[in-house]
Amino acid sequence: MPDSTDVRLTRIEDKLDKLADAMVSLARAEEKIAAMQENQNNHFERLNRFSQKLDEIETKVNDNNRTVQLIHKLFWVVVIAATGAIATNMWM
Repeated sequence: MPDSTDVRLTRIEDKLDKLADAMVSLARAEEKIAAMQENQNNHFERLNRFSQKLDEIETKVNDNNRTVQLIHKLFWVVVIAATGAIATNMWM
């Protein structure tokens, strides 16, 4: 009888050890998942900041485009006016 009790207690201890190892592995996995989640949140925030910067750059580019178009039109107005003045002086 004492042998069977010792064997039984040994099996219970082995099972408890395995259970403890499983708990440690589970805790490590949870830590890894938490770290991955935090990393993902950091990436998400960074992407949001890049998106905001990109929106600001797009606004500036649109403003610059309008300015360049205005300068382009004014340039051609000046060229046409100068050509008209030269042509008027030549025929008059």
